[in-house]
Amino acid sequence: MSTYRDLAHRGSARGTVLRTVGSRERRSHLTAPRVPTVGIDIGGTKVMAGVVDADGNILEKLRTETPDKSKSPKVVEDTIVELVLDLSDRHDVHAVGIGAAGWVDAHRARVLFAPHLAWRNEPLRDALQARLAVPVMVDNDANTAAWAEWRFGAGRGEDHLVMITLGTGIGGAILEDGQVKRGKFGVAGEFGHMQVVPGGHRCPCGNRGCWEQYSSGNALVREARELAAADSPVAYNIIERVKGHIPDITGPLITELAREGDAMCIELLQDIGQWLGVGIANLAAALDPSCFVVGGGVSAADDLLIGPARDAFRRHLTGRGYRPEARITRAQLGPEAGMVGAADLARLVARRFRRANRRRVERYERYERYAQAFRNGAQALGDRTPEDPRP
Repeated sequence: MSTYRDLAHRGSARGTVLRTVGSRERRSHLTAPRVPTVGIDIGGTKVMAGVVDADGNILEKLRTETPDKSKSPKVVEDTIVELVLDLSDRHDVHAVGIGAAGWVDAHRARVLFAPHLAWRNEPLRDALQARLAVPVMVDNDANTAAWAEWRFGAGRGEDHLVMITLGTGIGGAILEDGQVKRGKFGVAGEFGHMQVVPGGHRCPCGNRGCWEQYSSGNALVREARELAAADSPVAYNIIERVKGHIPDITGPLITELAREGDAMCIELLQDIGQWLGVGIANLAAALDPSCFVVGGGVSAADDLLIGPARDAFRRHLTGRGYRPEARITRAQLGPEAGMVGAADLARLVARRFRRANRRRVERYERYERYAQAFRNGAQALGDRTPEDPRP
């Protein structure tokens, strides 16, 4: 690891430096140190860690299963520390960025709530900094993915971008003028829990009719399994593929069959895409971005999903025909986006930390010079004889 960290102080000084990050991201990323950093993407099933350079290239990547959510938060922290230390054996790591699937506070220090992990108001940043000798940044995984797409992927050149991540549920992020909009409390972008069908499907969040109940991986699989359980004629192909074992029906299987021309799977993806377009039209009415980037595992269906989404967006857009339309595009960086974005955001922390650390070192060196001069003067006075005429 980098030798500068040997001079780093733990405690309030480091925390003060980290809390300054966020207000100048657009300008800062251009002057951030071109040093390798580690990005970590924590999900409900996997922890992915990678060393990323200043151009967004992944130098090395490790992946492991997420410890069972019933275990203590420290178990997940242990996994993160082990991955970072492993990568540090082969790379000069200057900072660590965490993209967590959950709500992260505005200071990017605490995970307020993680649906797939036992984190409730967990001080993740401070816990990791106490064990790692480099600065740590924590953010929501959709925010880090959106940052990566803006810096290196489908959102390059866009000043107003909204990212939609379609996985088990729906996540999202907002970038304006190159700055991630996290909201007053840090939890902006939870688009999946906008209500689109009053009294609709029950959502794990406790409400009914949330957008992610109609346009997500869970929604796609639920509809396919219901048709298969009803022994619908249109589901015979997928029933045969899973040999009658309905729980084996998954999102990737549905996408695969749709690409092979299965009519039911194509229709299911069209339905998901149409609901996606409805939600994007609502977001356009509220936020008016220039670009929507669609990522997450479900986006692998590409035009089978994005095409119907574009059509529904145009039909439901407020003021359609009399206003510019935002473009809707698929994310380019795939499942590594959250990891790459976390690493790049951590580079901003590394710059501020290095600058603050350099000032502390300079103050220490000045103090040493003054102290040495004082010691030399005191020694000179001590060396005088009683007959010495010097004052």
